[in-house]
Amino acid sequence: MEYFVQQLVNGLTLGSIYGMIAIGYTMVYGIIGMINFAHGDIFMLGGFAALIVFLLFTSFIAGVPVVLALLLMMVVAMLAASLWNWTIEKVAYRPLRGSFRLAPLITAIGMSIVLSNFIQVTQGPRNKPIPPLVSSVYEVFGISISLKQIIIIIITAILLSVFWYIVNRTPLGRAQRATEQDRKMAALLGVDVDRTISVTFIMGAALAAVAGTMYLMYYGVVVFTDGFVPGVKAFTAAVLGGIGSLPGAVLGGLLIGLIESLWSAYFTIDYKDVATFSILAIVLIFKPSGILGRPEVEKV
Repeated sequence: MEYFVQQLVNGLTLGSIYGMIAIGYTMVYGIIGMINFAHGDIFMLGGFAALIVFLLFTSFIAGVPVVLALLLMMVVAMLAASLWNWTIEKVAYRPLRGSFRLAPLITAIGMSIVLSNFIQVTQGPRNKPIPPLVSSVYEVFGISISLKQIIIIIITAILLSVFWYIVNRTPLGRAQRATEQDRKMAALLGVDVDRTISVTFIMGAALAAVAGTMYLMYYGVVVFTDGFVPGVKAFTAAVLGGIGSLPGAVLGGLLIGLIESLWSAYFTIDYKDVATFSILAIVLIFKPSGILGRPEVEKV
């Protein structure tokens, strides 16, 4: 029983990271109906930004408090990722917004390759490790729970609550929901559609950067290819939970993390991705809009 609960804790931690990335996918899709496939690489870029801040900070100041180091890493990573995603939206996506549907998708894949190769060229192809930032481990009824796992789960819960409040209780959220329903009508009613979409990209990137920082803290290493697999898993989580739903994105991320953790613990690790995508297919057969998604209504 202790082993099972231990895997649940591990799965919730991994799923929290997926969930934070998935919120960015679901927000962008909800606003403009586009899958930003460069979002996984924004997550990876956030991890590298956090790494660079850590190396610079520790090289000039010895004995830095862990809380201060993590906070600074997170803030700088959020700023860097937000700037990158804002630039991508303005330069690569906005000119193609009225084009045929495949054009933004192809552009997003191209931007993903550009970001990945940019990091490979500037930072090198090898793994970039850092010393353990948080090493405390607590024993609770025979279950080992590390402090970094607690931090990741708490940050995910806080950020989900903050973003849900912004989307549902603020003027920005009303503008986002209006843009989601009908961009032309929202513009006629005074909503700055371009600004709303740009802010949505910035919000998604900031959350991906937090996930990248947490990923770096949890695994202690980052490499330029880290944007692909977590990005695909997070997109899967967004679809599984119901793309367009913030709680659905986090729920999907938690489910993906739990499936991976439990499958790796009780079966061969080689087929954990097969199990994940098989469950996704089964869920979508019976509920095509995802677990918490709303069925799309065609306008006529």
